[in-house]
Amino acid sequence: MTPTVDDAIHTATETWRRLGVEQDAADEMSEELAADLTAASSDGRSVADYLGGDVEALATSWADERGLLPVHRHLKETAVAAAQGAALPALAALAFWFVNWSHLLDPSGTAMTTTLDGNVVWEIRHFPNPGVPLMWVGLPVCALVAFFLIRRAVRGTLQYHHAPAIEATMQTLTKALPVILVAAAVLAVAIGYFGDYVVGTYQLLFTAPMAPAVMIGAVAAGAAWVRNRTCPPVTVGR
Repeated sequence: MTPTVDDAIHTATETWRRLGVEQDAADEMSEELAADLTAASSDGRSVADYLGGDVEALATSWADERGLLPVHRHLKETAVAAAQGAALPALAALAFWFVNWSHLLDPSGTAMTTTLDGNVVWEIRHFPNPGVPLMWVGLPVCALVAFFLIRRAVRGTLQYHHAPAIEATMQTLTKALPVILVAAAVLAVAIGYFGDYVVGTYQLLFTAPMAPAVMIGAVAAGAAWVRNRTCPPVTVGR
């Protein structure tokens, strides 16, 4: 579908709004863009031909050349993206822990037999619990998946907002993320021990919501800290 003049102006205006360009400057550029597109149309050139097919890229470049893009660190967006990347692995880790803790796959049990003289004998049968190796294999897999999902989510968010210092943030995050994930795991283990020794009977009701929340929160805080360290401070303009 060939974009019209109104479509191009709407897309450019939305791009400037998303990038934080001041309203007065955005209105001025919209009027200039409308005049340029109208003149191009009079010369027989289409909107797509004049803009090169990417209105968002042109609008971003135009605002950047005029020094209208404010420098934002996007700390909140970084934290939210990291939390989104960590959410699924955290829930999967909780599931592996639950399989082990609940002995869901444990074939051990008791068997009752009756002897010839009528006595009842209970036999306790112990077998290895498959949930134990499953958990110890699953948890590192969850950490590995979280590593890549968090990096992808943070990079995608920063690119979407055309944020500065993306590569510096990603390089530092790549180095810091293993430590952040280990810290999140340690906090989750601490939550588990607290639930076991303090909460007791209602351990599952405490651990199930708290452990993932603490892990995701730790990852979000760590990613925001990395972004804060690797991005220039907020200024009103360039």
